[in-house]
Amino acid sequence: MNALLIDQMILSNQQLFSPFALTDVLSEFAGDNDQELIHFWQLEQTFILGMKDARVPDLSAGLLTVQQKAYQPILRNAGGLGVVSDKGILNVSLIVPNHGLSIDAGYEKMVAWLRATWPELTIEAGEIATSYCPGKYDLAVAGKKIAGIAQRRVKNGAAIMLYLSVNGDQRKRGELVRTFYEQSQADTKKIYPAVDPSSMATLSQLLGRSLSIAEAKQQLLATRDVHDQSQKVELFFETPDYQQRLKNMVARNQIIKEHLHDEL
Repeated sequence: MNALLIDQMILSNQQLFSPFALTDVLSEFAGDNDQELIHFWQLEQTFILGMKDARVPDLSAGLLTVQQKAYQPILRNAGGLGVVSDKGILNVSLIVPNHGLSIDAGYEKMVAWLRATWPELTIEAGEIATSYCPGKYDLAVAGKKIAGIAQRRVKNGAAIMLYLSVNGDQRKRGELVRTFYEQSQADTKKIYPAVDPSSMATLSQLLGRSLSIAEAKQQLLATRDVHDQSQKVELFFETPDYQQRLKNMVARNQIIKEHLHDEL
């Protein structure tokens, strides 16, 4: 199937909620039009919390330490746990029509794509328990996690969402998340991960060569039949559905504002 590409590039702090709202809109579009899409996006230094992270015992203290380390905390519209996004992280969504696609089959689509893109690496799927946001479909090379996958379904569309550590200081990212859990008094024995920054690495490190975000995108797209529609993304922004989902994200993140205000 020919895929439509939507590349949002690097978004500013004023656009933090855009990719989350857009993912849902694109998922509906995929289902309604029997159309596969690829969505690329990046954020500046941002700590993306999952819904479970908002329930730590001392959220205010955790958020404050994130902010003090020059990262912007936001709360996404899905479950799971926190991940870091910055200029060295590429967020990739493979958005497909959901015609009876099982959860695992959706994940396997993303795993197959990564393996086809970098066949020189032995990419294994399986939980890296001491990584941040550990899950059944963590992607690792020689036990070092380079990516995590989540999935969101809206009507007849499924978004298989990947964060890929392409380059940059992965240890620093891991230390940020570990510190968040420490400061927020999270139970890292039963509920939240006991993050070990050494359990994760970047794609560049494991390839043994420098790899830019632009090169990573190019290599990912080289394995697929893609038609770039990025210049038309504004059409989705103009829809009432996008505007409503954007408002929902703003409302969801009110808890972040309230807790940061408590500490200031």
